Order: sequence, then structure tokens, then C-alpha cells
Amino acid sequence: MTEETPGFDEKPDVPSGATPDDAAAESAESSRKEGAAAPAGDAAAQTAGLTAQLDQVRTALNERTADLQRLQAEYQNYRRRVERDRVTVKEIATANLLTELLPVLDDIGRAREHGELLGGFKSVAESLETAAAKMGLQQFGKEGEPFDPTIHEALMHSYAPDVTETTCVAVLQPGYRIGERTIRPARVAVAEPQPGAAPKEAQGGSETPSASDESGGGASGGNGGDNEESGGPEQG
Repeated sequence: MTEETPGFDEKPDVPSGATPDDAAAESAESSRKEGAAAPAGDAAAQTAGLTAQLDQVRTALNERTADLQRLQAEYQNYRRRVERDRVTVKEIATANLLTELLPVLDDIGRAREHGELLGGFKSVAESLETAAAKMGLQQFGKEGEPFDPTIHEALMHSYAPDVTETTCVAVLQPGYRIGERTIRPARVAVAEPQPGAAPKEAQGGSETPSASDESGGGASGGNGGDNEESGGPEQG
């Protein structure tokens, strides 16, 4: 038996005259040959797989983009709806507040008509009317305007010969609106044309022919008298 020297390993036999660089070159050459020997079908399959994955990614991207656009549209609709509801709630709250103030404004108007709006009370009343106007309150209803059932409430009714349509002849209580919203109609007295009464122009036109008829009748009467006078001697 031979004794092995510790710390030394056996090395493979290397041909005489060969260097480590030559061995590395031979290993690389063998690897290149093995790679070239791989079938061409593997590259085509790999390309097809990558194309399929790319198509899947594109499909998922389109789906996520559509979802994002849908969510953005829903959010915009939600914002518009909230803004519309906010404006509506504000208008309703303002209308309710001003509706409670209408009796006070009516008292101020009556006091002004009777000359009782004096001193500090006048200043307070004008300040209140100014504040109500800033909140959008508008007064309407005037004498002589045509009656409109959508904004007028008729409390008294009569007939008048000098009107051609249903007309507001007296405003008993003014109406109020906020924008296009009527919070109280104007309470008025209305007058209608008298039944069977013809308009003034028609009456004037009917009088002219009657005068001509009378003049024509007188002329015919005169002619009749002349005929009778002329016929008298003939009969004699």
C-alpha cells in the first residue's frame, strides 16, 4: 500500500503541451455546437408564447382602461347630481324662509300706503326689503295687466264695458317669486267684458250704415212726395 499525502488531490491527465486556455476554448466550442443543434421549432414556439402573452396583456389593459373611463363618467355624473341637489336644497330653504316673511312684507306695504312708515320703523322696513331682494325675492302683480291663472288668484269678479279681455282691475295682495318659482300668486280683482257687448270699433261701424240708411230713406220719401204732386194734375 502506498501512503497518500494529505492536502494534495489527483488532477486529470492533461495532454502534454496543452494549456488551460486551450481547455476552456474546447469547452465553449462544445457548448456552441450543442446550442446549434437545438431544433428550430423551439424558437417558433417561444415566439408564439410571447405573442399570446402580449395579446393577453393588451386585452387586460383595454379592460382596465374601459373600467377607468366608466368610473370617471360615473364620478362626473355624481358631481353634477350633487351640485344640482345642493342648488335645489338651497332654493327650497330660501323659499321657505321668505314665505315666512311675506306677512311682514304685507304689513310694511299697508303701512306705506297709509303713510305710517315713518322714523326708525321705515329704516328697518327698507332694510328688510333690501335683504329679501338680495335673496332673489321679486314682487309682481299690477293693475291693468291681463289675468294669468298661473300667477294670479282671482278673489273678486265683475264685468266692465271698457275691457276687451279678463283684466286685473285691482291688486288686493301682491305676488312673490324667486327666479321662476312662484311662492305666492298675486291676489287680484278681475273684470270681464260684459256679455253680449260688442267692441267699440264694431259699434262705431254699425252706426255709420244706419245714418246712411236714414239719409237714403229721407231721399226716397222726398221722391215719393214729388211723384204724388206730379200725379195730382194727371188725375184731375
